[in-house]
Amino acid sequence: MKDKQVLIRDLLLLLAFAGWALALPHYGSEFVVSMALTCLMYVALSSSWGLFCGSTRYLSLATSAFFGIGAYTSAVALESLPWLGAIALGAGIATVVAVVMGAAVLHLRGTYFAVLTFGMTELIRHAVTYFEKSVTGTVGRVLTVVPDRDTIYLTVLALAVLAVLVSIIVRRSRFGLALIGIGADEQRAQTLGVNTRLIKVAGFAMTAAFAGAVGAAMAVRWTYIDPHTVFNPFIGFQTVLIALIGGAATLWGPLIAAIVFSVLAETLRLQVPQIYMMSLGLLLILSVLYLPGGLASLRTETFRGWRDGAKAWWIETRDDLSGETKRRKQLEKSLRERRDVF
Repeated sequence: MKDKQVLIRDLLLLLAFAGWALALPHYGSEFVVSMALTCLMYVALSSSWGLFCGSTRYLSLATSAFFGIGAYTSAVALESLPWLGAIALGAGIATVVAVVMGAAVLHLRGTYFAVLTFGMTELIRHAVTYFEKSVTGTVGRVLTVVPDRDTIYLTVLALAVLAVLVSIIVRRSRFGLALIGIGADEQRAQTLGVNTRLIKVAGFAMTAAFAGAVGAAMAVRWTYIDPHTVFNPFIGFQTVLIALIGGAATLWGPLIAAIVFSVLAETLRLQVPQIYMMSLGLLLILSVLYLPGGLASLRTETFRGWRDGAKAWWIETRDDLSGETKRRKQLEKSLRERRDVF
């Protein structure tokens, strides 16, 4: 397909997804709407995470830090700012923190970068906890100004659609090509004139802006928030798992995986949490071993390859078993002949 046709297809798919999600609160139950809200949250988080980390191959574990910053900003600012102003402020503060953090650690790669982003997340969480206990005299905050359910839902839906739309646009821009070039070979990208440091910081900040905005919107789901709740590392880890299992380098992979994970979360986590965590681990292992491109890379050829591989394995195993049976029979015959001789 030509690039223009692919663009039209992607936009139509996004429009269909947005239309379905927009109509859901009108016919779905409270449980379904709550599950859809969680799904939209992870669509926005994993799509924005994959846009930077999937392209550059930098494994960031700082999503929960930006999410928590946005949540606390919303909790503080909603008493004096309108709803959209609090969302924008949460995204802005998360972006500023990401620029400072990115300037400090984005020269590292691999395990060092992942560990440092996680360490900085924990540092921010403990700093907020210390501030709350020492200055305000509380552990968390009570949210007294909370918008209605439909406002929260529409805001998170808009953020999810915007995250996918930005991914569509960026992947076709020079900025997106620069991110992909950094992931393929950063030194070569530098020799071609790409300001890799600036591109990485900008991409990291863009991811943080979405995480901060989503955190600011989702904070009002709780009447009381504390650092342990909104800076929960599980939010960051699950975002990474969703993006990796769906296909971090793809456009629709994080969205597909977010829907799968949301259904698993709501149906398994509250009833059998151990099976839910086992399911996450099993999906990750299977994706790494047999589907490195994620769920979005599933094609007819993929299933055909699995079928051919399973068939070849069965034939090889059958032949090995047949050969082993023949050798065993020959050994038994030889032993009988020797016993008859003696």
